[in-house]
Parts: sequence; C-alpha cells; structure tokens
Amino acid sequence: MGKDSILLQPIKVGHVTLKNRIMFPPQTTGYEERDGSIGERSFNFYKRIAQGGSSFVTIGDVAPVMTASPTPKLCDDRQIPTYKKLADMMHEYDCKVALQLFHPEYDVAGVGRLIMGSRKAMMEAEALKAQGDMEGFAAKMAESKKIGNDAYAKLHHDMHYFVSEATVEQLEAIKKAILDAAVRAEAAGIDAIEVHGDRLLGSLCSTILNHRTDNYGGSLENRCRYALEIVRGIKEVAPKLLVEYKLPFITKNPDGSDRGKGGLHEEDGIKFAKMLEEAGVDMIQVAQANHTGNMADTIPPMGTREYSWMAPISRRVKETVSIPVAVVGKVVSVENGEKLIENGDCDIVCYGRSLLCDPDIPNKVATDEPIRECLQCNKGCVDAISQRRYISCILNAENGDEGTIFIKPADAKKHVVIVGAGVAGLEAARVAGLRGHDVDVYEKEDKIGGQIHIASVPPRKSEILRAVEYYEKVLPRMNNVKVHLGTPVTKEIMNAADAVIIAVGAHNLHIPLEGADSKNVVSSWDILDCKVKGEGHCVVIGGGLVGAETAEYLANHGCKVSIIEMMDKIAKEESSTVLPTMMQDFAMHGVAQYINTKVISISNDGKCVKAFNTAENKEVMIECDMVVMAAGSVKNKFDVEGVNVPVYYAGDCSGERTAGIAEAIRSGYKAGNEI
Repeated sequence: MGKDSILLQPIKVGHVTLKNRIMFPPQTTGYEERDGSIGERSFNFYKRIAQGGSSFVTIGDVAPVMTASPTPKLCDDRQIPTYKKLADMMHEYDCKVALQLFHPEYDVAGVGRLIMGSRKAMMEAEALKAQGDMEGFAAKMAESKKIGNDAYAKLHHDMHYFVSEATVEQLEAIKKAILDAAVRAEAAGIDAIEVHGDRLLGSLCSTILNHRTDNYGGSLENRCRYALEIVRGIKEVAPKLLVEYKLPFITKNPDGSDRGKGGLHEEDGIKFAKMLEEAGVDMIQVAQANHTGNMADTIPPMGTREYSWMAPISRRVKETVSIPVAVVGKVVSVENGEKLIENGDCDIVCYGRSLLCDPDIPNKVATDEPIRECLQCNKGCVDAISQRRYISCILNAENGDEGTIFIKPADAKKHVVIVGAGVAGLEAARVAGLRGHDVDVYEKEDKIGGQIHIASVPPRKSEILRAVEYYEKVLPRMNNVKVHLGTPVTKEIMNAADAVIIAVGAHNLHIPLEGADSKNVVSSWDILDCKVKGEGHCVVIGGGLVGAETAEYLANHGCKVSIIEMMDKIAKEESSTVLPTMMQDFAMHGVAQYINTKVISISNDGKCVKAFNTAENKEVMIECDMVVMAAGSVKNKFDVEGVNVPVYYAGDCSGERTAGIAEAIRSGYKAGNEI
C-alpha cells in the first residue's frame, strides 16, 4: 500500500487517462427519482464515491425507455440536465463517469399497455360503483386484476420468451432507443457508455436463452450480432464517448452444472472479447453471467465463493485483447486488488460492495489508513435490490444518506466514557473520537467485538470478523481513544466524564417453559461460544436467524437436528442469497423443520419436547438428547443509578427489541455523533 501501490497508477482507456485503477462498477441503487432522473440521494451518493478517490464510476442499469423497473432512465431530453449536473460534479474530483445502458429482457411496451389497461378497467369499475352497479363493479375489478396479473407474468417470465420471440422491428426500436440515450449522455458530458452485456444482449448471446432461427440466433456470430451492432452504433452517433462492455461469462458450479444463463460460455466469450475489440470497444469488464434465479450466483455472499473468483477468466480475456480489462467478483482487500493487477489478471479492479462499505478506499490506499472491509453479507445491498429498496451497507451508517448523515465536529471537546466494546460501542468510540472528543472504552472481557465472535462461528460466517478487525486497526491510531480491556467500569469513572454511552449488548432469551431448567436444556449462545458441546439429537427451539444458524452449526458437527418454529418459515430474516445455501445444507444433513409449531413443554430430563402444530391442528412429540433455546435475545440491563452525567445508549441494550449488526452500527454512530 501507500502512494506507490499499483492500484494508484494511472491508465489510459481510449482517449481518456484514469488517475488510478480503482473502479466503482454498476449497481442498482434505488436512489434515483420516480422518473429515473438523478436526484439528490443519487447525487450525494456518487459525490461521496468521487470524493473517496475512485477514478471511474459506472451508473448501473440506466434504461433508455420508460420501464416498470426501478432504475435510472435517460429516455427524454428533459432528463439531460440532471445527468449533466452529475457529470460536472464527478469531474471536479477527476472522476470519470459512465452510464450502463441496458434494456430489460421483456416486452416493455407490451407490459406498459397491460398496466394502462389494468388502470383503465379499475377506473371504469369505480365509475360503475358510483352508479350503484355493484355487479358491474365486481366484473370490471376482476378484469383489472386479470390484466394486472398478465402484466406481472410478462414482466417476470423466463427471459428466453422475449429474446427468442422479439421481432426484428422490436430489436431495431430498442437499438434506436439505446443509441438515442447515448447521444443524450454525450450531450450531458458523460464520459463513457457501458453496454450491459447481460440482460437482453446477454440473453441474445446465450445458447441457453436464445432459440432464434434468424440472423440473431444459432452461430456465435449471429448470437453476438446485435451486441456488436449496438457497440458500432454508439461509436457512430456519440464518437466522444468511451465504450465499455460488460462481458458476462457462464461459469461452472462445483457439481459441473452451468452457473448463469445470459452470457457466453468461456470459449465463446474469449472469441467474443476479440470481436468487441475489433468493433471499437475501449474497455471490457469481465463478470459472472446473470439470470440464474438466485442473485447469490452473481453476487455471492460470504463463505460461498473464493476471493477474486472471476480472475482466471479475466486473465484469459486480457491475454486475448490489447484494450484494458476490468474484473469484478469478491475483490475485498487492497492486497487482493494489487495481486490481480500484478498477476496479469486485469488492468482495473472493480470494488463494488467494498466501496459501499468504505468509499475512501483509493484515498486510504495512498495514506495507508485502515480500510473498513466489506463482509460480503449481502444484507443491506443485494437484499435491498431484491426487495426494491434503496441499497445501504450494514457497516456504513452514512451509506444511502450521504447528504444528511455525516460526522460533525464537536462544538466543545468532552470526555466520553463508553461501556462495552461490542461493535456498537466501538463505532460510537470511533465517531466520538473523530469529532474531537477524548474517549475511554471499558470492556470487562479481555477482547473487543462482543457478540460478533459468536456470530462468526456458524458455517460460512467467519468473514464477519472483519468488522472487529477494522476497529482493532483504526482505534489504536486515534490518540484520543483508549480501550481498557478486562476492566469493568465504575460509577466513579462514569461520573468523572462529561457523558456516558452504554453499549452492553444483550443475552440469549430463556423461555420459561415447563422443563426448561433441565441440565439438558442449553442456549444457542453457549453452543456457538463453545461453552457447551452439542451431542446426539438436538432440538432447536426457535427458527429465526440465530436458531437456523445454530442448527446448521450443530448439523455440521455431527448432530441430528430438528428445528421448531412458530412462524411459517425458517430463517425468515436471512438474506435471500444465503437462504438457498442454508436450505441445501439442511437437506444434506437431514435437518427436520417443524414450522407453524409452538412448543408446549419440555420433559423434566430435557429428553423430549412436546409441541403443537397450529396449521395441522395436531400434537408433536420429539424425543432428543439436548434442547437448544434459540428463541431470541433480550437486552442487558445496566445500573446507572447514581450516575450524574448525561447517559446515552447504543446497540442491543438501547431498545426493547434486540437487532443485528446494522442497527448496532447505526445506533453507535448516532450516539457518538450526538454528544
């Protein structure tokens, strides 16, 4: 690291020189305005990335038509000014900006007509209701609902339908819309267009999704024809723009099956890379092919894929073409990125989720400051995309609200005492220290991190420890922050301060059931903290996130496992990208899942659980060797009687309900920023 890092070396892309080799790749953010233009939230987010030192930022999923998709749009000249404002701002920080132009894999116009038809039928229904015609009202509402369902089905059908059935006239209209958007981008002062090689174009390139028999189907040349026409068209109508191409590859799962549908298999992809260079593409971004039905395939969560897993393919692309090659795919650390360039795997490194977590990575590389590294948890970013919410990062309290949430210098220096060195207390210490306060953190245990150490134990979860490792690096560098380990706080210490932040966490909830006091009834926290070893058949009471993770841990350590959950789903709070892997693991280890089931009692010896299935209205008896309580947690109480200075709370102990790491970080940030 330092100013000599290979990541900070400039590189020429086409006629433009990038100041370094760190790129923010395209992501769906949800920050744009309803009409798809760049609003304040988008503007502030990208400004923060530019301020952090990235040389190249790509705005993800910019549609050249009005779609139902919650993405940015550049389909009207009236949208140009907001993009010009964005470009001008990015250039103030010597950061180049690209728009990733794409068209969905569905019939946008057809979906639009159906949506309008549904609305028309609904309005007609309301008119009939006003006239007292309830029979006509019901019929029209049924019609509206059917049309709406047809629109939804058309929006979400398998991609090959539109790809294979779109007429040449439709493809020509889409091409014109993309080229028109490129012209608007050039007028706005945008630097580059990234052609989205996934979505419609990737589907056309794919042997899996493309079943056409015309000039756009069959051979590699035919399947890639449309993408090349798009590239050449952009070069012609907007010659000042760089053209980047996102090149998606269909890779292999461990069992040898295809991973991804839209895109190309490796050998075809390598050939296509050369075609793209010959067509005038200035840079290629190598990525995993999409359309798998599981976003974990393209954006893998922690513990499911190796670091830099696309590097072997990007190396082959780089060896094939003479233009710069960028790569994305679980690049977390600076060392990781440096190695990719040094090994000849790529020329430019895409830090996606990592820049959400710490937008200052480029600047920190130059100054050797500690970087807050992404956990790859997918909880704030990928899950948000799936649920049509704006993205955020669980470790970065400012992410998504950069215009309103930032660290404010203190009006006057204070002495702040923080009780507890879990992530909430540590974040409060960091923020209060950056504001200029003198901070003392007291932790009765001999290490920092609190419950994170327990959370890191289940399968695939070890990467969560990076959250603690960050504070281990950054806090010792802050001369005004001291951490006292193995040191319980006293009221004298607290009263000698100007303010106190209580961040003492929570503990496992022990349900007061008959038989719960048996020696064979233990807590999930004790299991994960290795205080108790699971043996034989373990019944886990509670199928929330902690219960599911405990069950998976026990199953992987040779136990027979059953989970009992009152709700209708196990691990409801788990990331949509993690859950399929967890369920596969459950199936492989024969984990029994009792949903819609309420525990009534436990036998006195802890060897049998009596429950009732509310859905099937029947009693359930499960014989076992051990019962594990995983029904949630409850905040730890801390005696502040006699403390005569202002007291603030952060983390799990701050509310009636305990929460996860995101809420801990945000409450710690808020507490540290308020004092």
